Amino acid sequence: MRCAAHVLLSFIPLLVSSALAQDWPQFLGPARDGRYTASDLADSWPKTGPPILWKKDVGQGFSSPVVLGDRLILFHRVANQEKVDCLDAKTGRGLWSFDYPTRYHDDFGFDEGPRATPTIDGNRVYTFGAEGILYCLDFATGKKIWSVDTHQKFHVQKGFFGAACSPLIEGKAVLLNVGGTANAGLVAFDKDTGKVLWTATNDEASYSSPVAASLDGTRHVFFFTRNGLLDVDPASGRVQCQFPWRAKIRASVNAAVPLVVGNWIFLSASYQTGAVLLQLDGSSIKSLWSSDDVLSNHYATSVYNEGYLYGFHGRQEYGPSLRCVELKTGKVQWSQEDFKAGTVTLAGKFLLVLKESGELLLAPASPKEFRVSSRAQLLPATVRAYPALAAGLFYVRNEKTLMCVNLKK
Repeated sequence: MRCAAHVLLSFIPLLVSSALAQDWPQFLGPARDGRYTASDLADSWPKTGPPILWKKDVGQGFSSPVVLGDRLILFHRVANQEKVDCLDAKTGRGLWSFDYPTRYHDDFGFDEGPRATPTIDGNRVYTFGAEGILYCLDFATGKKIWSVDTHQKFHVQKGFFGAACSPLIEGKAVLLNVGGTANAGLVAFDKDTGKVLWTATNDEASYSSPVAASLDGTRHVFFFTRNGLLDVDPASGRVQCQFPWRAKIRASVNAAVPLVVGNWIFLSASYQTGAVLLQLDGSSIKSLWSSDDVLSNHYATSVYNEGYLYGFHGRQEYGPSLRCVELKTGKVQWSQEDFKAGTVTLAGKFLLVLKESGELLLAPASPKEFRVSSRAQLLPATVRAYPALAAGLFYVRNEKTLMCVNLKK
């Protein structure tokens, strides 16, 4: 009996560890809010940095990796192929690969790989390439199930930087801000067949991705399109309310994902647009505060924790600041000026700030001050893809390398 009890007690930590592990199956994590809620991460790292488990050569792209269970999906461009690779998440070993030709050319000389992050849903993987081709693949084998050339089907213009909307799975639908004409700005596809379920609005595509939330027992999907916020019924495509929010100049982008906190929605953009906090009440929406001097997100989405926002303020090419802002008032709590660009992920009570230089910073998520507790130079510049954080492992990529770093206790 003592032996059996000893074995059982030895096994309990493994069960607890498994229960605390978290997947990262889509852009910005399980809830698309940049939060990692498991409690398995270390509070500090050695001076040499956290352990690196593996590295792998990769192609071009701003698409971030996604992880479900022991598998990682990477969407990138190798030569003239957009490629989907499935890897063992713990070792980097290749499991399957799928590719198709691409002719995408970036008119501004940037990276020519895919921009949108894949989405894993059950036994399916959904990818949206830079030229607007939506693919559904079998997660186990990589076999193609269906595809739709959305730019051809809905007569979509190229835009500045190609298609960048990460697919959102809601119920039986795959939702995208396609940006098509003839009432095909938003499109819902049957996730099993690719059949069009509904189309809505003539809003052009932005570089933001939609997010779903339940408010007062009703399901909503929020799109931050080229024109502003749309609150859409995911089942029918009916626009329940909208709020215009875009720059006055044509040469601008909306890129950050709407952040939903209760019945508040936080939007942010650059190009003299700024931030706005909206309150949704049934089918009506109103602004609680707005400012271009508080938290103007150019590309990276802010995160929210216990009443405060943490994110980047200012244009990426001008050296933005990193800030903490009180959500309900828009009051700036602290600001790290000329911080440079990057992404921020909330991991428990800590911020994981990944700079474009490839440096990773660990800092408490505190409105009182910004204090770095650990730092590590992971990759050479330039790091623009969002990282993924799953089961205590941090996946980060630049233009040539994908790396897995162990952030566990």
